[in-house]
Amino acid sequence: MIKSKSTKFGDFVIVAVCIVLIFVCLLPMLNVLARSLSDTRYLIRNEVTLWPKGLNFEAYKTVLKNERFVHSLWYTALLTIGCTLLSLFMTVICAYPLTYDKLKGRKFLNGFIVFTMYFSAGMIPHYVMLSNMGMLETVWVLVIPSCLSVYNMIIMRSSFYSVPESLREAAEIDGAGPIRILVQVYLPLSKPVLATLALFYAVGRWNGFSDALLYIKKTRDLYPIQLYLYNILQNASSGEAAAQEGFAMPGLSETLKMASVMFATVPILLVYPWLQRYFVSGVTIGAVKG
Repeated sequence: MIKSKSTKFGDFVIVAVCIVLIFVCLLPMLNVLARSLSDTRYLIRNEVTLWPKGLNFEAYKTVLKNERFVHSLWYTALLTIGCTLLSLFMTVICAYPLTYDKLKGRKFLNGFIVFTMYFSAGMIPHYVMLSNMGMLETVWVLVIPSCLSVYNMIIMRSSFYSVPESLREAAEIDGAGPIRILVQVYLPLSKPVLATLALFYAVGRWNGFSDALLYIKKTRDLYPIQLYLYNILQNASSGEAAAQEGFAMPGLSETLKMASVMFATVPILLVYPWLQRYFVSGVTIGAVKG
């Protein structure tokens, strides 16, 4: 197929815009990487941009030797995996029954669930409720309140709607029950959406720190990596505060900040290449209204 000149020019413009956006996204990361690998002298003189000067790995060695940081990193990784699996399970079991037209109270349940997207009691009643349930200062306060997203549930439900009704009817004729139909019919056909929602949940949990900041004050072992990083960035300029976080090496505050940011950012970035091929198709399928 021969492209016209206007089509070729349009493709060129799109490619150029994509290249510019790529550089805009990469430049801050390259700057952080360069600053984390540079000698402190060059950082003080503000001479580091996109290439490290006075190559120095001391900041990374210091971070890796910090037991609290390493513990927080592994703890957050396990927390992210557990929360993602639980959230996917909750999303599926909430969305699947709502695809049955014969479900009693289906319209009420749909409306009630969507209602929670627009109205909430607020932060203070939420805090009081979690306190009365004894969930403060526990890992469950980071898991249960955010284990289901109504927005993601609607995407999952729309994906289930796109599965032909004839497949369900054929499975029912063969004697399959609702759970077997879900496992053997709906879930295999919904892999792109499941991968996309897994990415949403994983990124949200990995980057989340506001809930831990509000609900976990004393138990430092329950700090996720983003909250721990927040404390480092806030306290690294103070020698006493930095010592409390395990970073008591003078002259390394700026490089420690940048190295910590790299350790907290790179792991979740490595997830994208594995799920990227599902991302576009998953969002598109989930956008189809049933």
